[in-house]
Formats: sequence, C-alpha cells, structure tokens
Amino acid sequence: MASIRQNPAARPWPNFRNLGVMLRVLLGANLLALAAALVASEELVDWLPRYFVWAMWVQPLLFFNLAVLAAVAPLLRRLSFAVATVVMLALAAGSAALWQDFWRFMAYADGDAGHVARSALLAAALAGALLFYFVLRARAFPPALAEARLQALTARIRPHFLFNSLNAVLSLIRSEPRRAETALEELAELMRALLRDARELRPLADEIALCRQYLDLEKLRLGERLRVEWDVAAVPADLRVPPLMLQPLVENAVYHGIEPLAVPGTLRIRFSRHGDELAIELFNPLLGGSTGGGEHHSGSRMALANIRERLALHYDLEARLDAGEHVAADGTREYRVRIVLPCRQ
Repeated sequence: MASIRQNPAARPWPNFRNLGVMLRVLLGANLLALAAALVASEELVDWLPRYFVWAMWVQPLLFFNLAVLAAVAPLLRRLSFAVATVVMLALAAGSAALWQDFWRFMAYADGDAGHVARSALLAAALAGALLFYFVLRARAFPPALAEARLQALTARIRPHFLFNSLNAVLSLIRSEPRRAETALEELAELMRALLRDARELRPLADEIALCRQYLDLEKLRLGERLRVEWDVAAVPADLRVPPLMLQPLVENAVYHGIEPLAVPGTLRIRFSRHGDELAIELFNPLLGGSTGGGEHHSGSRMALANIRERLALHYDLEARLDAGEHVAADGTREYRVRIVLPCRQ
C-alpha cells in the first residue's frame, strides 16, 4: 500500500482559483484595512467612515489582483517559491501604484509621487502579510495530515457499509441460498472497490456503479419494497469525485426512508449540471407522509457529517452539502440530500 505522500512546504502558496482562497484573501485584506483605519483615526466615531473610504480604494485592487492571479495560477505553480513570491508582491505594488496614479489623474487623490510610492509599499506589505498567512496555514495543515484525515474518515464508513451488506445477505441464506451466493459474489466485488486508496479522486461513473451494486444487494432483502429512479443524463463522463461519497447517502436513504415503510417506497437519485457545478440530489420518503410506515429510530447523521468534512478536505469551500425536508411536486414529504461539486477535471 502506498505511503502517505509528503509535500514539503516548497509550494505553500494557495490555488487562487479556489473560492475558499478568494474569500480568505478578501476577508483578510478587509480586516487589515479595518484595523488600520482604527489606528489612523483620532476619534472612534471616525473609524468606520475612514474604513469605508479606504474600502472604496482597496476593493477594486483586490478583485483585479485575484482575477490576474487566477488567470496565471498554472504559471505560478511552475515557478520557484522565491520567484512566485516576488511576482505576487510586484503585482500588488504595481497595481496599487497605477490605481493611485489613476485617482491622482482624476483629481480624487493627492498629487505627489510620494503618495504613489507609499500606496505601492502598503499594497506590497498587505500582500506579504496574506502570503505569510498562507505559508503558516500550509505548514499547519500539510497534505499528509489531510490525507491521513481522509483515510480515517473513509475507514469509519467502510465497516458500517460492510455490516449492512452482510445483514442483507444473511437474510437470504436459508430462504434463497442461490441468491445469497450471488449476493456474496457481488459483495466481494464491492469490497475490492472499497479497498482502493481513499486519498485519490475517482470517476463519478465508478461511484454510481458502486451505488447500483449496493442497491442490488438491498433489493435482495427488501424486494419490491425498494424502488429506485435514476436521472444520470447530466453526469460528466470524466468528472472525478471523492471515493464513497454517494454510497453512504444511498445507504442512509434506504435504512431511514425505505425500510421503515409498510408499503413500497421510491429512492430518487438525480444529477443536474449548472454551469461549472454539478448538483447531486437524493430523495427518499419521510415517515408520516401519505405512504405511512412503522417506527424507525432516527439516524446519527454521522454519514452526513463525514461526507461534509471529506468534501471540505478535497474542495475547501467550493463544494457544499445540504440536507433537510423537501416537498415533492405531488405534495408528499421527502428527505433530500443535495451535494454541489465543482466540475473540476
């Protein structure tokens, strides 16, 4: 088994195309501007007005620099740490000097060259402070730590999946031994898939195939009580996702939504593409609706918390997971889990 790859802090700068990185830069820069306005104000009442004046100057610079850094992100990753740092500091200083000079030309700012130089130095200092933050963050959360966390989170899912699948097979051993034998063969195939490296993204098509195999096992146990509707027309053929992202959610939907019902229930799995994002939605019936059903204890929500954390480790703030009650088009109550992923190759 491959060891966890160490990635030394030779490239600690962030991916400027990541939404989480952009938000951290915007928040960090504005907090520093807020603190600077507080220090520069003689009276406390002047603090916020001064900050708003500075913010009018800072925000366009931030958006411009983020746009440029996002555009040249692949080039930055090919440069050495020192060269990339100089490039980023020079970009901040140069853009600030040009912006200050533009304001001076429009007669909205002081006209001497000293103010232009001071603006460039302040912008470079701000950029240096933010880069220093990302360097510290990279050292505090190295890739090895994230990968170890991913392994631990995935390991918590696997036994739960195995025990539920074995229970489905055990229910058939005496009544339908041939079907139980087939189910064990399918379970062996599933276990081989589960033993793959949890740190690597895998094709979404493989995740869908894994869910289909699991649902085939559950149909052996539940029979006609379990109905499944797939809508996979919008699935990108080459999109890669974290392993075991869908199967625990499907398992939860069967266990908490289908199994307690006294009548057949439908599990719906839908994929939809919206620009550069892929939405994955799972719907299962809720007890107390028109279908009725028996008692069943509520879930611990461990799977939701687990997958939400793994999405954060892989995608930062670019992916999200929401879950809650949903009313279907026919008025019936459902439980919906919705995952939004970036369509990243």
